[in-house]
Amino acid sequence: MIQVLIVEDDFRIASIHQQLLNKIKGVNVIGTVGSGDEVINFLQKNNEVNLILLDIYIPNKLGIELIPEIRSQFPKIDIIVISASTEKDHVERCLKYGVLYYFIKPLTFEKLEQTIQSYAQKKMLMENQVEIDQGFIDSIFNKEVHTEKAQYPKGIDPLSLENARNILKGFADYITTEEMAEKMGVSRTTARRYLEYLVSTNEIKAELVYGIVGRPERKYIVKFIKS
Repeated sequence: MIQVLIVEDDFRIASIHQQLLNKIKGVNVIGTVGSGDEVINFLQKNNEVNLILLDIYIPNKLGIELIPEIRSQFPKIDIIVISASTEKDHVERCLKYGVLYYFIKPLTFEKLEQTIQSYAQKKMLMENQVEIDQGFIDSIFNKEVHTEKAQYPKGIDPLSLENARNILKGFADYITTEEMAEKMGVSRTTARRYLEYLVSTNEIKAELVYGIVGRPERKYIVKFIKS
């Protein structure tokens, strides 16, 4: 679960952002604050925050001035800026400070969802990966080789695919679509798409398993997954 702190002085916008985040599976809004002073106080009392959605124009201290302070005191916390500012200096400083993304208000739910899910997948990959190679690094930094990326069909993202493979390695026998969806933090339709792709590449196999009553369930044999 990704724990998010919203930093926004306009309570109406903060409420909209929270509503959008509540629609994203695997995300929890742990708090909302409206000034620079409140940010540091909140983080000092709550060590569960993974991600901050940060506005730049907030009382007491500009968000852009808060970023290096957060980086210094709470280095494991990631930051996404959501601001009305279009100043070049602000964008350049955010890049320098390692901000994950910079949204210019108003933002769309689709773009926010895509960004948060990509962040969550990268975080999960880093936590689960045992060995680091160049392919893994390329996927984390979104530097896929174009010829390799073109091989994937529509709807198959290399980063999500690597996440699916790592999840499968944690199962000894079968996995269902529902189990995969829960582990990936996506819908069952999306999880099934990745499972069926892995079937098509002969990395796993699928079969129908009949229960005592009801329709047969399609399960995926994970012992064939490549190491």
